[in-house]
Amino acid sequence: MQDIHLNNITLDQLSLPEFTAKNIEVSVLRLDKIHPVISGNKWFKLRYYLEEAKALHKKKIVTFGGAWSNHIIATAAACRLNGFESTGIIRGEEAAELSPTLKLAREMGMQLIFISRQDYSQKKIPEEMMADDHYLISEGGYGKKGAAGAATILDAVEKETWSHIYCAAGTGTMLAGLVQACGEQNKIAGISVLKNNFEIEQQVRSLLPANKMNFEIVHDYHFGGYAKHTPGLIHFMNEFYLQTSIPSDIVYTGKLFYAIHDRAANDHFPVGSRLLVIHSGGLQGNASLDKGTLIF
Repeated sequence: MQDIHLNNITLDQLSLPEFTAKNIEVSVLRLDKIHPVISGNKWFKLRYYLEEAKALHKKKIVTFGGAWSNHIIATAAACRLNGFESTGIIRGEEAAELSPTLKLAREMGMQLIFISRQDYSQKKIPEEMMADDHYLISEGGYGKKGAAGAATILDAVEKETWSHIYCAAGTGTMLAGLVQACGEQNKIAGISVLKNNFEIEQQVRSLLPANKMNFEIVHDYHFGGYAKHTPGLIHFMNEFYLQTSIPSDIVYTGKLFYAIHDRAANDHFPVGSRLLVIHSGGLQGNASLDKGTLIF
């Protein structure tokens, strides 16, 4: 399997009228380029968990996710790459036709165990997954090791030069890592992709030291909730691709880029601002759309 290539990361500047007219510099950190499957922030969130699992001589990685989870497919691929067995505990009953995400995870060698949504909400772990040589990673890589790994995302740039750093936020793990890596001069914001996910602020805070709380979570761009989308979002994603050649996904980055564009158009950013936007990958989630919905 292809290795992770951090040297493939690029910094793509966006020259859109909404930005240039107000002297706002916006650049996208293209983490989606590091690997075709373990794309974007997923590798960064997993790296220290896998490192510890190796040090503890664990044989199998066990984690949680849904039918279209970027984390599930990235974990399956990362385990194959690093010589671990893997098990995904999947939310809900097994469908007659598996999603492309779960099909590929299974092809990568991941064992799939389906549990009821009620048991999943309580993160009930089947007894057979409690063996001493198994290593558990929370859904989305949430946890202090996940945040510490996400903090290394900013090793690719001179973080002091950016007035604002934006990312999409699901569990808040990457957001916590970015806050951890930055100083007070950076305004850091996460675009929440879940509807009314107000508990995310506490989830982020719990991963940070008391002196690192300089972040904002924006709840206005969820488009109906997790993995929900509207014709307006799809239109924006297609137009954004035509203008920038940057693909996005319906769960995370489409909403992120829309939020940046909308906030700039409504004078949220002071003139002269320099924005760094994190492309967290996850393009495989677009496979849930009808063919031809997106032009990329």
